[in-house]
Amino acid sequence: MRLDKLLANMGTGSRRDVKKLIAGRHVKVNGATVTDPGLEVSPESDEVTCRGERVQYKPFVYLMMNKPGGVLSCGDGAPGVKVCADLVGDDYSFYELSPAGRLDADSEGLLILTNDGEFIHNIISPNKKVKKTYYIRTLGELNEKDIEAFKEGLDIGNGEKAKSAELEIIKSEKGASEAIVRISEGKYHQVKRMVKACGKTVTYLKRISVGGVELDPGLAPGEYRELTDDELTKLKNKT
Repeated sequence: MRLDKLLANMGTGSRRDVKKLIAGRHVKVNGATVTDPGLEVSPESDEVTCRGERVQYKPFVYLMMNKPGGVLSCGDGAPGVKVCADLVGDDYSFYELSPAGRLDADSEGLLILTNDGEFIHNIISPNKKVKKTYYIRTLGELNEKDIEAFKEGLDIGNGEKAKSAELEIIKSEKGASEAIVRISEGKYHQVKRMVKACGKTVTYLKRISVGGVELDPGLAPGEYRELTDDELTKLKNKT
């Protein structure tokens, strides 16, 4: 990896800042001062210091994003198709980020992006029973019968049955409802299909927590930050 890219990815500064640090002879590799920002280094084996402090290489990164509507969780790189990883700045360009559980293009809310494949598997695996919580609005009034149907598990079509889930109605009147849904699996369009099985239609969906980690209310749609150590520990303990 290029030295300037390593330093930028590890939060030392922007690419421009890093080049100035290297040119100013503030950076050493294995004890030797270097002035070439394009020097190839091995993050795992080379010791890189900046102003006397060792640059700690992080092989994995975990980002919390407030996914906006109209953006895909991930994609195949088709021209003109924007995915969540496209919203992440250059500081994380080294990492090949993927979502730990998808959200539909028209859905919003908590999306975790990481390059840790094992972590992704553990979050989305039904066997791990990691709870995901959603705020929804529906066309059609949800009722006590629907709460029981969610609790028992629902036939959601295509030969699939959703496991027991929690439906908490916030408001139900004038032909519409607001509710909280908690599930521990992640079938394709599951929440929407469960609501449809009850004869209603989801008009808005926002994921507000995963594994007890809640969406940061300070993140505007499209914004992101790294998970805190406590949040990451909580998620890893769940799996």
